[in-house]
Amino acid sequence: MTTIQADPTLAAALVDAARAMSHQLAGLRFSAPVSHVYNPLEYARAPAEAYLTRYAASRKRVVFVGMNPGPFGMVQTGVPFGEIAAVRDWMGLEAPVEVPPAQNPKRPVEGFACARSEVSGRRLWGLFAERFGAADNFFAEHLVANYCPLAFFDGGRNLTPDKLAAAELQPLQAICDAHLRRMLELLEPEWVIGVGAWAEGRARIAADGLPVAFGRVLHPSPASPAANRGWAAAASRQLRELGVWDDRPA
Repeated sequence: MTTIQADPTLAAALVDAARAMSHQLAGLRFSAPVSHVYNPLEYARAPAEAYLTRYAASRKRVVFVGMNPGPFGMVQTGVPFGEIAAVRDWMGLEAPVEVPPAQNPKRPVEGFACARSEVSGRRLWGLFAERFGAADNFFAEHLVANYCPLAFFDGGRNLTPDKLAAAELQPLQAICDAHLRRMLELLEPEWVIGVGAWAEGRARIAADGLPVAFGRVLHPSPASPAANRGWAAAASRQLRELGVWDDRPA
């Protein structure tokens, strides 16, 4: 097992940056078709900050960047792609989760008691667990983040940020771009890998001028026919072709 050499100062800076972003996002307002907005950095602050404190407290070679929270992942656990079993059993993280101020009755927040599975998170963290074994082995050089921490709903339907009105998307992107850039300045990665094309595009904009290389992997969403035909093999192949991973066992 790899032992992560933790830097408490780095962890504290990342927690401070996340809190600052969350405070800025609280001032934004969104119109129809958005019915509800969840900010897991607030109501799931305990596990969200435990993730940063435990696993982001060292420089990384690779940072994966997703789009925004899924309803049964980060919405419930505060951790990007936060499939409950992966967060609780593989990462060893579990902490109290409150509820959003205005809860969507069609998408209740049940925290670690949620019985639904986040398919994207199960695929993503499942690949990492299969390749690296213990979580510490993966997080020694890697981290997973989300570009936008807010979840948007149109009733029971999940809305991704790219579906927002342009006038509402632009201030959101300004805040998220600045935070992602700050995170990358602190973590000093060699690679930034977008989980999907949209996330890669935003990462390239946010990190413009930083000494990093960019790439992407197929998004693991079950809405993607390609992902349903063997996401782990496809993502592993993409990472090998980029030169991020090699063919040797972790």
